[in-house]
Amino acid sequence: MNTTDDDLVVVSPLMLEASSVRRGLHGGCVVRAGPHARRARRVEAVLRQHPARPVAVAGVAGALVGGLRPGDLVVASEVRSAQGTHRCRSAPLLATELRKLGLTVHIGPIVETDHVVWQPEGARLALDGAIAVDMESARLLDMIASRPAVVVRAVVDTPTRSLLHPATVPGGIAALSALRRIGPALRRWAAAAGPRKVLLAGPRSFCAGVDRAVEIVERLLDRQEPPIYVRKQIVHNSRVVGELERRGAVFVDELDEVPENATVVFSAHGVSPAVRRAASVRRLDVVDATCPLVSKVHGEARRFARDGHTVFLIGHAGHEEVEGTLGEAPDRTVLVEKPEDVETLEVEDPAKVSYLMQTTLAMDEAESVVDALRARFPALSGPGSDDICYATTNRQDAVRVVARESDVVLVAGSPNSSNSRRLVEVAQREGARAYLVDNVHEIDLEWLVGARTIGLSAGASAPTVLVDEIVDALAGLGTVEAQERTTATETVNFSLPKEVWHR
Repeated sequence: MNTTDDDLVVVSPLMLEASSVRRGLHGGCVVRAGPHARRARRVEAVLRQHPARPVAVAGVAGALVGGLRPGDLVVASEVRSAQGTHRCRSAPLLATELRKLGLTVHIGPIVETDHVVWQPEGARLALDGAIAVDMESARLLDMIASRPAVVVRAVVDTPTRSLLHPATVPGGIAALSALRRIGPALRRWAAAAGPRKVLLAGPRSFCAGVDRAVEIVERLLDRQEPPIYVRKQIVHNSRVVGELERRGAVFVDELDEVPENATVVFSAHGVSPAVRRAASVRRLDVVDATCPLVSKVHGEARRFARDGHTVFLIGHAGHEEVEGTLGEAPDRTVLVEKPEDVETLEVEDPAKVSYLMQTTLAMDEAESVVDALRARFPALSGPGSDDICYATTNRQDAVRVVARESDVVLVAGSPNSSNSRRLVEVAQREGARAYLVDNVHEIDLEWLVGARTIGLSAGASAPTVLVDEIVDALAGLGTVEAQERTTATETVNFSLPKEVWHR
């Protein structure tokens, strides 16, 4: 999987395109593909000579939709022709590298035709989702066959500026200039290409509490006219939030952003009693999506406080779950983030002290805080059962297993997801290089160079589709052997609140 500077073949249809790409590659194997049979044979000969090298098709194209300008790049998600469709699975990975170079990049289908496309034909092609058109890519992908391949095209003309437009010359200059800049990204893409094994940590993705919270909002959107207001993010994942927003959910930070008498959903992370009182004052129709395991911690906080205990809440400052739990007994609850915090703690009665935990912590780190608390306060008592939720623990156990076998571990999850960040930390403590990615576009190809085994998981708030998209993109770099590593089977389900059933 290690590559040299020449471990890449670039096929460019015309001399100017090939020359521009070659200048950016500072050499390398660039072959012209033109329309003539002799040049097609030249490409076939180069491919036979280098049977293992990944191949990039690079040249110019015409834009079919608005928003694309001369000099913009189109990375094909697929290439269509009268003969069929070629999928370009690693397109998101290459697009990320191109954007790092400061280039404007669009991802989408390219359609191949055997003639120059004018309007209104271009508009008809765009109706099926194609964003650009060229005259060679599908034919070249037929020749390239199953080896890793990408197609990147620089826009020359647009729907409002055809090839006969006076601006074609500067548009062509802009396109060729963009092609000269793509070399470093193509190098990185080729360096990351190769077969690999993907170890899928199981369980991964949605837990029962997240499933319940998302379903609550979806059912409300099905049964009521939008908008449906949600205080904070329903779960900490940008994909989930974005999809619900498109359906009519409105996410707010505070209740004063919600009109009186409107429906508002409390997120899975829970809220303080003060928030509940504010909702009542504003006469809001409240639907509570708090995870039952978070509600359990809230109940424990109230019980310990009623018994006159000082409650140590082990968690991360500013996290919504922590803010909600602190609000149950703010005068009797102290946030403790790390073992070092314990040294300076002072309490009213050392004989009446208890601890609780944020449900999404890493168990080993949380236990180190408990050990420090117990050493300082021997009378320390804890909850009747673990506060860290079963799903968090299960996902961490599974990540430990795959991390021990992996060169790199990728965790799908948003940056504000505590449980997702903990998965990365767990993998790193096992000695693996581990990274949190909100989506496939955040994968850095440099992470994958030389990595033959990739561990893959997703936080409890991340949908399964994120994992599927990552596996698909990796398969565009070479053959992927996907293997499950399941350490637990989850059968937990939480019932929906009566407010959802009775609407």
